[in-house]
Amino acid sequence: MGTAGEVIKCKAAVLWETQKPFSIEDIEVAAPKAHEVRIKMVATGICRTDDHAATGNFVTPLPIVLGHEGAGIVESVGEGVTSVKPGDKVIPLFSPQCGKCRVCNHPESNLCIKNDLVQPRGTLLDGTSRFTCKGKSIHNFLSTSTYSQYTVVDEIAVAKIDDASPLEKVCLIGCGFTTGYGSAVQFAKVTRGSSCAVFGLGGVGLSVIIGCKTAGAARIIGVDTNKDKFAKAKEFGATECINPQDYNKPIEEVLQEMTDGGVDFSFEVVGRLDTMMSALVGCHAACGVSVIIGVPPNAQNLSVNPMLLLGGRTWKGAIFGGFKSKDAVPKLVADFMAKKFPLEPLITHVLPFEKINEGFDLLRAGKSIRTVLTF
Repeated sequence: MGTAGEVIKCKAAVLWETQKPFSIEDIEVAAPKAHEVRIKMVATGICRTDDHAATGNFVTPLPIVLGHEGAGIVESVGEGVTSVKPGDKVIPLFSPQCGKCRVCNHPESNLCIKNDLVQPRGTLLDGTSRFTCKGKSIHNFLSTSTYSQYTVVDEIAVAKIDDASPLEKVCLIGCGFTTGYGSAVQFAKVTRGSSCAVFGLGGVGLSVIIGCKTAGAARIIGVDTNKDKFAKAKEFGATECINPQDYNKPIEEVLQEMTDGGVDFSFEVVGRLDTMMSALVGCHAACGVSVIIGVPPNAQNLSVNPMLLLGGRTWKGAIFGGFKSKDAVPKLVADFMAKKFPLEPLITHVLPFEKINEGFDLLRAGKSIRTVLTF
């Protein structure tokens, strides 16, 4: 493109302070340095993790351009980039894959040590950002920053995808869908004929249900305090849905009674300490597997009786569904194109990028599953 090597002036949603609306600003996006890629964003989803950052529950440096679930087209590349070229359709990866570290080389793990998730720096790998606004450097979010018309990512944090793929749909593979679906099929390895419970029926929870159904689970129990979500959950494959507020006993006891001692697999997709415990105790004491997916509140800890695990329960957590991102994302896009799973029913709202605050209002009011912003 004619802009290669130049600073690009464009619009971005900047978060100057937590608990405040996003501000649509004119920003400058510098050219990519060596082993970096500049992307023209086409679509991006509104994810609960972005909301956690916007409200201060997920601590990250400010001011910042948030967004981590997107898709776009490569505008230009820095020196040494070989995996993508200008014009390629791509998905930025909030969980990068360097391919060299101990984690990337481990067959069962995926949280590359080059990630900016565990202790967010708010920069690219070289310790700087490519965003400037009003003369001030603006931080990067989770290696991606998709709430901008243009963004720059490290090469290890971008995956080339099918040129025919609809970016306004496959952007969900950048986080929400893959996180839920992978937690069932890749990470927990849900077995055919098993019983599952999914706590939280938002976009990620529904994606867990898709994964459980794909894996052949016989019983998929949706758990949520919002009954308005039950019909959609059953549409995706839940066999039944329960509301903890309908019972005068803990929901984990209800699950134990429903499933001969507890489900085989449980998934916590809410990000609350109490539901994490309920999901753990609600899976079988001897053979249950409970997976934490929801991001917990900052600086809060759980007190756990080791006896809950001594009998054989497994308790673990997953980032990005356990998938190695650069390897998995192109394959998942290909699977979507081959109609192996749906994405369209997850998208309840499509808004122009400038209406980002309206999209977050829908999320916070529980009125959307996934809102996709288009540029």
